[in-house]
Amino acid sequence: MEQTSDNVAVVNVPSKRNKMDLVAQFWEAADRPLVKEQRSETSSSQDDSTALTPYALPGFMLAEMMNSERIPSLEVVSNLLTLLGTERKVNDVLQAVVEQLVHAIPGATRGALVLYDGLNGTLLLQAYISANGPSVDKTLVQQVITEQKGLIWQSPEEKEEDDQNSRSIEAAMYAPLLWQDHVLGVICVDTPHPGTRFIAEDLQFLSAVAQCLAMAMMNQQLQETLREKAKLLERVLASFSPKVGQKLIERSRHGKLRPGGKKSEVTILYVDIRGFTRMSTGRDAEDVVDILNAYFSPLMKAIFHYDGIIDKFVGDAILAVFGSPESDANQYRKAIQAAWEMQAAVQALNTDRNARGQVTCDIGIGIHCGEVLHGFIGAAEQVEFTVIGDAVNRASRYCDGANAGEVLISPEVYQRVWEIVKEERTAIQTKHEGAFLAYRIKEVYLKS
Repeated sequence: MEQTSDNVAVVNVPSKRNKMDLVAQFWEAADRPLVKEQRSETSSSQDDSTALTPYALPGFMLAEMMNSERIPSLEVVSNLLTLLGTERKVNDVLQAVVEQLVHAIPGATRGALVLYDGLNGTLLLQAYISANGPSVDKTLVQQVITEQKGLIWQSPEEKEEDDQNSRSIEAAMYAPLLWQDHVLGVICVDTPHPGTRFIAEDLQFLSAVAQCLAMAMMNQQLQETLREKAKLLERVLASFSPKVGQKLIERSRHGKLRPGGKKSEVTILYVDIRGFTRMSTGRDAEDVVDILNAYFSPLMKAIFHYDGIIDKFVGDAILAVFGSPESDANQYRKAIQAAWEMQAAVQALNTDRNARGQVTCDIGIGIHCGEVLHGFIGAAEQVEFTVIGDAVNRASRYCDGANAGEVLISPEVYQRVWEIVKEERTAIQTKHEGAFLAYRIKEVYLKS
């Protein structure tokens, strides 16, 4: 025990064990079955949708705690194990743990747990048990945070009259929630009753529970981070075929899926449902969405089948890219095959919808190739795949020039696929760029 002043005695909990050994023993203990859950009727003062992952106290901590006459009964220890081993809301668990500690430690009548935000130095009261509000000494809290070790505080025998109130502290213990040299918070117990004293074994027990809470809370943060990353990856992969998506998952596992773009030549395919705006006028929103979904489904299937990706949906149009995110020497042929398959799929769908008496639509498709900037753009928490460049606008012009049921390609694309198509040379008019030479596809010879 280290005496730092007349009233504060700092007790250093043994810390010679290697931290990796501590974590290993913790995980080993966590795999053991826990006693049946005993639910606390105490509710948290703040709603929290996250839950702590089941845990058990490390074996060496439990052994040290049991090696003392003052240690709480096995029933109390079991209750603490159960609380740390239940998938309950974080606030509920922390409140119940504080209550159990007050019940378990001889002489303790009040308790509290505050979380520490190291970025701005603020303290957040997370849980407490006291009839007259929390009795937390901020000076002692700051000392524990600074020194990163627990302490026992004893009130002087003679006190000022102002200290004679219901919140006065006669004896207290404070222990840090410590994880890899970072203080996550502080847990404390105290009493206003004169004559009460806490000893080293009491602090050792409090510190052991604080250590387990720190581990559980860090694991909960890790799980939440993994869930957020999984959602982000799911949103990103929604634009890719399963084949391409699997490659991206492998890149993600190796830490190579990061925001950033590159310049290279890709093939852009624009497909638009002709007359959709006019057709949807006066229809219910649900009917419009159902029609879009009915036609988008086979279009997306064709894009994914030929290793294309969907950059975005633009109203009743789809912007697809071939040759990205990985370069593909066959991107031009695949774009042509996908477009041809789209037209065939829409014709089959229209035949079926006509037979059912449902409204039908046609599509026009434009294809162009060129150098663009493409890749994952955005911040770490919001990443989207996109393509930027004049080739995107050009593909849109060819799509605008295509009639219902047509596929128009640019001369740049035709130069690369002339062997597999039967074409008809034509021209399309644009508002500001004059006439564009184009090729209307009449037949595609290469099969998938």
